[in-house]
Amino acid sequence: MIPELTLSSPMTPGGAPSWPGAVWIGVADIAELIRQGRSGQFLGVVPDAEGYTSARVLIRDGLTPLQFAQVSLIGGRALLPIPPTGDPVTTSALPPMSVVLCTRERPEDLRGALDSLLRVDYPEFEIIVVDNAPVTDGTERVVATFDDPRVRRIVEPVAGLSMVRNAGIRAARHDIIAYTDDDVVADPGWLRGLAAGFACADDVGCVAGLVPSGELRTLPQAYFDWRVSWGDNIEPRVYRLSDPPDDVPLFPFQIGRFGTGANFAVRREVIVDLGLFDERLGAGTATRGGEDLDVFFRVLASGHSLAIEPASIIWHRHRSDNDALLSQARGYGTGLGAWLTKVALDRDHRRLALSVLRHRRRAVARAGRAYCAIAAPPPAFLKDVPHTVGRTEVLSVLAGPKALWQEQRRLRTRQNHP
Repeated sequence: MIPELTLSSPMTPGGAPSWPGAVWIGVADIAELIRQGRSGQFLGVVPDAEGYTSARVLIRDGLTPLQFAQVSLIGGRALLPIPPTGDPVTTSALPPMSVVLCTRERPEDLRGALDSLLRVDYPEFEIIVVDNAPVTDGTERVVATFDDPRVRRIVEPVAGLSMVRNAGIRAARHDIIAYTDDDVVADPGWLRGLAAGFACADDVGCVAGLVPSGELRTLPQAYFDWRVSWGDNIEPRVYRLSDPPDDVPLFPFQIGRFGTGANFAVRREVIVDLGLFDERLGAGTATRGGEDLDVFFRVLASGHSLAIEPASIIWHRHRSDNDALLSQARGYGTGLGAWLTKVALDRDHRRLALSVLRHRRRAVARAGRAYCAIAAPPPAFLKDVPHTVGRTEVLSVLAGPKALWQEQRRLRTRQNHP
């Protein structure tokens, strides 16, 4: 007899499915089935499956992710595999952590993110809510509803995500600082996964986790899910400049392979030695992004290793409408262009980039063609997603140099007139 297991959804739906291909997102912890010696398949029971004909399920053994399974739903049920077990996540060393939650005028999203963070299973951590350039008291009021000594709010009056991240470093009480955003749900094992990443090698300066889609009920969300790869890799990895990986031909410049700013952690001494986050980069500035790309690259370029730990999971709610999708595309393109400009202006980084270009010309050409290919979304998205969204991202790269120059001028003005 095939065992049944009720699946859970990591996020509360933002509404009803709005397109026929909507995908229900869920989690199945099969630890008990594994202990029973089960193999083969099990039947996943999906609550609130109305409007969904397929599901994407993270199958896990406790904290250890085993497989993302995309399956059909029939009568609210899905037949799912019992994958081979992987190496268990080691969490013997659990150092205290400071969690920096970056937010700006999204109180309802913040409420859900905070609620999930307070349910994270970890012995000692604090949560610093950095309220960036507030114009209302919405964030303050939300934080005040959480009567928990682990939560405190600070204000960073200057707009910019790097400003927020640096304010978090200055306020943090612990030596490992983890970052996330306000439009997410933290998995209960999030911080244990980050701790496992730091424990895997002595030279790890930064750990990035998975950021899988927490909701795919609209076509813009599905397009974004197709576009990014934040939740694809469930194999732990460690990247080092001294040992370039064969499957990342543009290493260490293929930064998108390593994760995103919604889920990573750094050692305080490493980020301080690097000069903190570059305040010219990030959402809320003219560059609109790039600060996470920049810090991942600088960690590697400075000789530290960067660990990818799939047991560290933050579920992300992608933008659900076309206007927000276009805005995000502009931000990603501009941020990428600004970061590439910064690399080109740094002598050592420019030399490293030229070395990659010299030795991996074909890989560079393939990567360029692949990036430009996003200018044409797949036919499945053309009906309801603006056909210009990919082209908008690609062309926005050209705005990066000017945006970086604008932020450089503003930074000098702030330094000269504190």
